[in-house]
Amino acid sequence: MLSDLNTIAAISTPMGSGGIGVIRVSGRIAKEIGEKVTGKKLLPRVANFHSFKDLKGNLIDQGLVLFFSAPNSFTGENIVEFQCHGGAIVTQSILDLCLEMGAVLAEPGEFSKRAYLNNKIDLAQAESVADLINASTIEAAKSAAESLSGNFSIEINNLLNKLIELRMFIEACLDFPEEEIDFIVEGKVKEKLKNLSKIMLSIMKSASQGQLLRDGISLVLVGQPNVGKSSLLNQLSGEEKSIVTAIPGTTRDAISSDISLKGIPLNIIDTAGLRNTDDPIEKFGIEKTWSSLEKGHIALFIVEANNGIQEYEKSILPKLPKAIKRIWIFNKIDLSKEAASIKELNKDKIVYLSAKTGDGIDLLKKVILSSIGFDKSEGNQNRFIARKRHLVALEKVYDALRNAQLNIKSAELVAEELTIAQRYLSSITGEFSSDDLLGEIFSKFCIGK
Repeated sequence: MLSDLNTIAAISTPMGSGGIGVIRVSGRIAKEIGEKVTGKKLLPRVANFHSFKDLKGNLIDQGLVLFFSAPNSFTGENIVEFQCHGGAIVTQSILDLCLEMGAVLAEPGEFSKRAYLNNKIDLAQAESVADLINASTIEAAKSAAESLSGNFSIEINNLLNKLIELRMFIEACLDFPEEEIDFIVEGKVKEKLKNLSKIMLSIMKSASQGQLLRDGISLVLVGQPNVGKSSLLNQLSGEEKSIVTAIPGTTRDAISSDISLKGIPLNIIDTAGLRNTDDPIEKFGIEKTWSSLEKGHIALFIVEANNGIQEYEKSILPKLPKAIKRIWIFNKIDLSKEAASIKELNKDKIVYLSAKTGDGIDLLKKVILSSIGFDKSEGNQNRFIARKRHLVALEKVYDALRNAQLNIKSAELVAEELTIAQRYLSSITGEFSSDDLLGEIFSKFCIGK
């Protein structure tokens, strides 16, 4: 328990006007503050209607008060929640009163951090709290809820227990070097390592799908002026985001549109056409096009179906960032009289479509999902919200297990690799985490959570 820490307070609902506002207080003197504000004794887990008065006895508001006694609360500490009318002045007045009575203003994510430090939730669950709040699609919210419920942590801990059991067996074998027994063979170490690697691949796949749901992907529309980039943006977003005219160079700046594709957040950026121009404003737009490409995940390279890929497009390809994926779009099939279809060119996908009529747009969506490795058929039950740090840790674990298999003849090296794997796996749920990591994670939470 963190009973020696300050009692913290914060407004837990968004600022502004609303039906209800919530002020949360957590810590050793939370109950004392609650009873001073209401003038009544508070009982655990009982909601009562009270008047909220300042230190001079003046009425601030009326509402509900909830008290949760330690350790049976979200943070594991005494918690009091004031539910008042949702005006900015009212909520701020009650918060100021709590601060006058000895509480301190909570830092971003401090309530969740205390829940983690008091072993109410692990680190992966704490992160999923923020992910659930910030979810931009229903699929992302469902996956965050799966992680918050502990399902992701259960998968990690089950694997961790198997890994620790195997490491302990090997280290025990090292204590008896004089025995004429091949413990590696007798203990089926090689088979167990392969099984652990197989489980790891499954978790990595689910986690990578979860990261897509959390972070989304950035699509950059690239091409010469008047090839249909703005029309394609309008088709994908389902609304008139960009001005569409027959005049080349109409788009002078990057236009962004946030949509959802099978639950994955997509940020689509319509850019200025890449061409040589003396127009200073258009030049600036072209510079921003290249800047967008540096940050993008997929470049949707648009050409006219009648013309195909010209020397101009070929000259641009070497300048594209190496990490960005490419999808070629042969647009205006309504003019070329071709059918909507998917083809392949040097491992790049080509989608024949009409941004004007919408013919072939569904094929493009299919290719986009395929290019990022998203598999909708897996369903939601095995897809957990995940962050980049989770994926990095899982990759390190997988590498360590692979190295252990490569060094299977050396029990010492196998034990060392399993120790490395254990350390990285433990960092996901927070059994092994540095203070710097905790500070980085919780600083991105909203105040009041």
